[in-house]
Amino acid sequence: MSSDRLHRGLRATFAGIVVNFVLGTAKLLAGVFGHSHALIADAIESFADIFNSLVVWRGLVVAAKPADEDHPYGHGKAESLAAAFGAGMLLLASLWIAFKGLNDLNEWLHSSGYSRSQPQWFTLIILGTVVVVKFALSRFVAHEGNATDNAAVKTDAWHHTADAITSVAAAIGIIIALIGGPKYVCADDFAAVFAALIIGISGWKLLLPALDDLMDKTAAPQIIAEIKKISEGVAGVERVEKCFVRKSGWQLLVDMHVEVDPLMTVLRSHEIAHDVKDAVQKKFSTVHDVLVHIEPLDIPAKKP
Repeated sequence: MSSDRLHRGLRATFAGIVVNFVLGTAKLLAGVFGHSHALIADAIESFADIFNSLVVWRGLVVAAKPADEDHPYGHGKAESLAAAFGAGMLLLASLWIAFKGLNDLNEWLHSSGYSRSQPQWFTLIILGTVVVVKFALSRFVAHEGNATDNAAVKTDAWHHTADAITSVAAAIGIIIALIGGPKYVCADDFAAVFAALIIGISGWKLLLPALDDLMDKTAAPQIIAEIKKISEGVAGVERVEKCFVRKSGWQLLVDMHVEVDPLMTVLRSHEIAHDVKDAVQKKFSTVHDVLVHIEPLDIPAKKP
């Protein structure tokens, strides 16, 4: 599972790197020669996405490493770090695009001598191609990210979606400028600011779950309830007193207190603890480890 998961994640990330390089170069050239600020900003975002994809690539490789003496719980959080980095890059990209667009709009509003060349029609061909390719790439990468429950790959998919959104916004701005003439050339900048807003919101939404994983936020209630149900179905288990579940990348780490007959032998309680671990890991292939603490029934645990 982990080998196939790594292969699919790396394949999706590599596809993004290649596509971003080709489209970024095309958008930069079209933006410079076609006099489109939004298209140039879009191209810079594509090149920034390449750097993000390289970070995701490295994060996936590190996260796939097995546990060792220094990292007994594995390296899964490297995946969450890559996802948080990607979300942060989206936020920075949105701030840069918004700053550039607002700065140009400010010049337009306060300078009587402000002038800009009108965008050229051929930029729309480039943008149309970018939108189609990017939305298709985004769906492919998102599918791989969802299929493998890979937060870093999911974030990378949103980078492609954001690129498509900025291209749509840029195309709308250019169309307005072409139809309206020189008086409406600032529509290009309005489009860039609008795209920056959408990208910023997306980056924030992606950053929160990545930070939750890094801060060991508990897993979904339904997962915890299912783990407790499985554990209480093991012979010899009277009740699950406590159950804590946290994520480490795509894997889950479980800590629980299990109540058993207080007159039971240490050997038998030890066997039950292993039975509980085996039952949980058999049901959930994503559970990396289960730490079972045995409690005597009806005797409350001491408070720390």
